[in-house]
Amino acid sequence: MADYLLFATERYALPILAPLAAALHAQGHRVFSWFEDGAAGGQLDGVTGIGLQQALALRPRAVFSAANWVPPFIAGAKVQVFHGFNVRKREDNRGHFRVRGLFDLYCTQGPATTAPFAALAREQGHFKVVETGWPKLDPLFQDDGGQAAALRLPAAGRPVVLFGSTFTERLSAAPHLYPAIAADIAAGQRYWLLTLHPKCSEELFARYRALAGGNACFIEPEQVMAAQRAADVLVSDTSSIVSEFLVQHKPVVTFRNRVPEDYMLDFNDPAQLPRLLGRALAREPEHMARITAYADSIHPWRDGRSSQRVIAAADALLAGELGTLARKPLSACLRRLQIRRDLGYWGRSIG
Repeated sequence: MADYLLFATERYALPILAPLAAALHAQGHRVFSWFEDGAAGGQLDGVTGIGLQQALALRPRAVFSAANWVPPFIAGAKVQVFHGFNVRKREDNRGHFRVRGLFDLYCTQGPATTAPFAALAREQGHFKVVETGWPKLDPLFQDDGGQAAALRLPAAGRPVVLFGSTFTERLSAAPHLYPAIAADIAAGQRYWLLTLHPKCSEELFARYRALAGGNACFIEPEQVMAAQRAADVLVSDTSSIVSEFLVQHKPVVTFRNRVPEDYMLDFNDPAQLPRLLGRALAREPEHMARITAYADSIHPWRDGRSSQRVIAAADALLAGELGTLARKPLSACLRRLQIRRDLGYWGRSIG
């Protein structure tokens, strides 16, 4: 039995870390969480929330981070489990493949991310890479105790559409698609599950919550995984929920995606929404084949055991089975100082 620490800075990281916590508990370990910034105050079942001083004293075996950074002065292996898929909101050197010199191990989601990170690991030498799959998606491939079925029940046999939007203002579909979605909900031919990124404005939340009724339901962030299981099609934009949904081999309709691909049904005019929904629900064989190929490239793991693979990868790193690590680059020193300043800690690092 060992102590492990889960780290996050945003509320949307909690569904990523929850399956990992459950897997650690199942192996008999003690699990603690340190949540900062937007994740502060968040809780996971059976996980003890702690702060900086307690984390220092804990000396965890490993720290699993679903954020872009991790406190470097805490004991334990620093493991990156990612807060989303690579949806190319930014260029690679500023986005998904940016290496900040803070992590010892990157647990990648599938071949599309494993190969670039493995190349960076060979070049830089101060971290290792293991393809594990993504803990957040474990519930998609496990029995959820009837949660998805409960969300589908009010549809009464109608197709179920999930709407999820990014908070990035220049990419968000939520302000533009509201009238079209409201009209489709009023028509009643389809049942809608509505959700927004936690960082979206309160005004947007109020507008979309007000659409709930006999033809729609508003979904809180903690219910999103069950909603993805329940839905037949997703409507979104340039959000990582697109990739999450496609992993189930289900169709996605995207509004002005930054990098539209042939496995999406992308559109620019909100008036086209009903037509694109019809195409998606028709599940055209050639289009579904493209979806399957893409899904298998980003996340081929469909056994619901990615969390167990993450733990095994951390164990292998700590046992020396992945080889030795080079020293972290000098370029990481400034970022480490920034983290210390932001957290108000100038004491020694705990090894």
